[in-house]
Amino acid sequence: MRTLLTMTLLGFAGYAALLPVAPLWAVHGGADEAGAGLVNGIFMLVTVLTQLVVPAALRRFGWGAVMATGMLALGVPSLLHLLSDDLGITLGLSALRGTGFGVLTVTGSAVVADLVPAAQRGRAVGVYGLAIASTQVGLLPAAPWLAENIGFGVVFALGAVPVLGAPAALALGRVVHSRPAPEEQGGRAPYGQLIRPMLLLLAVTLAGGALITFTAQMSSSTTLTVIGLALFSSTAALARWRMGALADRSGPERFVWPLVVLSAVGMVLIAWAVGDPSATVAATLLVGMAVVGVSYGGLQNLTMLITFAAVTRRHYSQASAVWNIGFDAGTGLGSVLVGLVAAGTSFGTAMMVVAGTCLATLPLALVRGRPRAAGARR
Repeated sequence: MRTLLTMTLLGFAGYAALLPVAPLWAVHGGADEAGAGLVNGIFMLVTVLTQLVVPAALRRFGWGAVMATGMLALGVPSLLHLLSDDLGITLGLSALRGTGFGVLTVTGSAVVADLVPAAQRGRAVGVYGLAIASTQVGLLPAAPWLAENIGFGVVFALGAVPVLGAPAALALGRVVHSRPAPEEQGGRAPYGQLIRPMLLLLAVTLAGGALITFTAQMSSSTTLTVIGLALFSSTAALARWRMGALADRSGPERFVWPLVVLSAVGMVLIAWAVGDPSATVAATLLVGMAVVGVSYGGLQNLTMLITFAAVTRRHYSQASAVWNIGFDAGTGLGSVLVGLVAAGTSFGTAMMVVAGTCLATLPLALVRGRPRAAGARR
């Protein structure tokens, strides 16, 4: 777990540093809002496409080689940004970084499931999630400030730190390969049972993606934006961490539907707070950001546990790919759909649409999935 957390911290630090700054670099080179929006759109698209093929790559090339290559693909392109701020080059480098991020996300969560017994997996997923979220708490609000006040070079250097995680990836690969091979032979992953947690995750990450992308545009105060995003990231990190212990004691299913309802309530509060573009209701916005943050972090933990409970060890990498596709597809859709709705109406209306999307998954939250049989081989 220490080696995994080292790789995770370095990898997600590079991701978080460039997520808000790579679009700013495109604007620095003369791109308009649409061009800047493409930067993270391409990144997420390639991430999802890569996640589809990671399980096959692991079988073909091995865990260590794939994970180390992913860390290099995520980190090296960050330094190459310094060569040019041309939009085409920026998009190409974002695509290359997307391949690395796709590898990191699938392998990281699959390794957690493989290393930790099921009875303790909630806590392990919580610690893993805390490592991910802690990088975003600091770097998401700080990276744009560093770029504008100190220089883009500092941020691009931070974006390259995943390279330092390549040795940890190789060491982690040796640990995974040293474990006994799964006993079960043949068979396909039960993808039908993975759709439910993926859709639950997609809805709440749609809300999270919308807030990460548009809070600055919805808020009438820069200070309020920084506080709101910091509050959202902090509550998400704490919820993802602490929800693991609750799930280990009582099971993950009983906490899903309350968090789905909370996510919808939080988005309604935010919609009301941003109703007047020139006078954001600060207290309501902050409460809404905190409420959505709790749901966002908590449901990440719970849906991951439900996903891995539905499969046997042989299919952990496929289950991880499905979970991560739901996460990243939701994040990307949050940016695209909210932007389209807000352009035609208002951000208040767009937030209400997101609230409705979250609430639409309540029937899925109330119908419990079926974990694999207790006697299934691991």
